[in-house]
Amino acid sequence: MRIENQQMDEERACYGSRNLMVKNCRFDGPADGESAFKECENIDVQDTYLNLRYPFWHDHGLKITHCEMTPNCRAALWYSDHIEITDTKMHGIKALRECDDVVIQDCEINSPEFGWMARNIQMKDSNAVSEYFMMRAQNLRFENVHFQGKYSFQYMNNAYFDHCVFDTKDAFWHSKDVWVKNSVLKGEYLAWYSEGLVLENCTIIGTQPLCYCRDLKLIQCEMIDTDLAFERSIVNAVITTEVESIKNPYAGQILVPSVKEIIMDDPEAQGVIIQGRKNSV
Repeated sequence: MRIENQQMDEERACYGSRNLMVKNCRFDGPADGESAFKECENIDVQDTYLNLRYPFWHDHGLKITHCEMTPNCRAALWYSDHIEITDTKMHGIKALRECDDVVIQDCEINSPEFGWMARNIQMKDSNAVSEYFMMRAQNLRFENVHFQGKYSFQYMNNAYFDHCVFDTKDAFWHSKDVWVKNSVLKGEYLAWYSEGLVLENCTIIGTQPLCYCRDLKLIQCEMIDTDLAFERSIVNAVITTEVESIKNPYAGQILVPSVKEIIMDDPEAQGVIIQGRKNSV
């Protein structure tokens, strides 16, 4: 079935559809109907404008290409799976939640509370602005993603990031088993309470990073304007730049060219700081 060049604003306009293509349509109008594609399967939406709430709930098999979801299109994708989103603007709050098997590419995201409790998410060549981005998400793989916002990737489990730029406060808090490569992490209080975080060839910028961590590993990383780093963390690190200050690493070894200030005023802190060497961990 194919729907093309139409405007629809009624409640549940395409409810329960199967094997449907929608092209060059507008979901907008005075009826202000919600849930356009609820309980659908195998839906292909192209070149379409979505200005109404809750369009894709409980769907299985979605392909969304070159579409626009406006700020009025809130909570756009919930409880859905097997999704491909390409060259699309997602501008409504809570755009992706409790979804599984999602591929996002060449997209523009401006959506607070995006990706909560989502699973098996691939994101590539995209830009995102959000708060509480990807909270409690699992099994993520991001490549060339630029993110700006606050409180990102909290309570996340099992993720891989490559060639990303994250300008974000309180990122990766309580996260588990995360590997970040070739990326820039800028913000305050990076990755407190994380477990199994690996940062490889990354640039870390901002105050009080990487405190209260367990099984933290840094491989050939730069640290810029980073003070009071590693407090009460179990860490093994090779750092390639001078660090402003390191405070009370709990255990492990930190190799660093130099540290302006080392604070060891906690008798339980037994971490070793070796200056002037660049060995491998």
